[in-house]
Amino acid sequence: MDPNNPVVRLCGEGMTAEPEGRQDEARELFRRARDAASDDWEACVAAHYLARHQPGPEETLHWNRECLRLAERVGDDRVRGFHASLHGSIGRALLELGRPGEAGPHFAAAADGLADLPPGPYADRLRLCVARGLRETDPGPGNSPAEERLNALVTAWCARSDLDALALVLPALRGDLRTLGDAERLTTVLRMLHTERRLPAGERETLTAVIAPERADAPTG
Repeated sequence: MDPNNPVVRLCGEGMTAEPEGRQDEARELFRRARDAASDDWEACVAAHYLARHQPGPEETLHWNRECLRLAERVGDDRVRGFHASLHGSIGRALLELGRPGEAGPHFAAAADGLADLPPGPYADRLRLCVARGLRETDPGPGNSPAEERLNALVTAWCARSDLDALALVLPALRGDLRTLGDAERLTTVLRMLHTERRLPAGERETLTAVIAPERADAPTG
């Protein structure tokens, strides 16, 4: 984005005001950015930030839908990275309005759009938000024995503040978008943790059962 663009400059000033607690000032800067927009792209950028400063989910939904409409009208690489965030925000607003059936497809679209984001903290945070939305709109049939074992391990690591284990496993576990690639990613980090051989013996045994559930759950005798 061109920092000399008036709309981008106003939105940047608003983003600076937000974490400093100057919410009213940030809201006014984003409103001024929307008024200053001279084309669909500038209006789309301003609408994205305006959506974050609405009093309720109905208004938030309106501005995110407006932003998505404008992004689709722009339709080029400038807005390619917007779609994951927009669909995720629309899905979250719909959930808050008690409309999970409408929210689910937006979280699925957000998951598809994550590939258009460059790696980094923003993409990581958005992945976690989208994964949470997918779980909330489609919780599935319930945890498998392997998933129950892994949840028990995470609870134990939390109880003793094993930050290294949590830092390795939680991003893959909580950011799981239910794809084959994400399942392989989780298995990989669990194998890495197992090879460190620093967990208590009982936890290593449980971790083995999570990694290879077909062996742990096979009938005996």
